[in-house]
Amino acid sequence: MNRMMRLLLAATLLWSSWTGLAAAQEILEASDMVRGGMQAIQMIDQGKVGELWDGATAAARKRVTRADFMGQVAKSRAPFGLPQQRTWVAVNRQVVADADADTAGQYVSVEYETRFANKPEGTLRELVSFHLDRDRTWRFSGYVLR
Repeated sequence: MNRMMRLLLAATLLWSSWTGLAAAQEILEASDMVRGGMQAIQMIDQGKVGELWDGATAAARKRVTRADFMGQVAKSRAPFGLPQQRTWVAVNRQVVADADADTAGQYVSVEYETRFANKPEGTLRELVSFHLDRDRTWRFSGYVLR
C-alpha cells in the first residue's frame, strides 16, 4: 500500500474513534486495526466509554445498554488503576454465521497485554473487537479485560 493510502487510512481510523467509521475491507491491514483498537482503549482510559458505545455496531448496542456497558467497563477496570504499559500481542479475524444479519459477518479482534498501576506484578489482556457492518464500515463491537 502506498504512503498516501496509508496516511488516508490512518486519518480515517482516527476519525473512526469518534464516529464509528473505519476502513473498508479492501484496504484493511492488521497495523490499522491495532491503531484503531488502541484508539478505542484510549477512549476508555479517558473516560469516554459512553462515546465509544455510541459508535458501536447496532448488534453491540442491542446486546447491552449504554449504561450497562459503561458500568461493566468501569467495574472491570477500577481495581487495577491506570494503565502503565500496553503492547499489542495478536490480531485475529473471524467470520461468524448467524441468522441475525446484524451479528453475522467478519470480525477483527486486537489483543493487548497491559500492565496496570495497581497490578505491578503482572499483566492483563485487553481485547477490542470490530465488526464489518453491512454498509462495509468497520465499527467497534466489544471490549473485554481478562
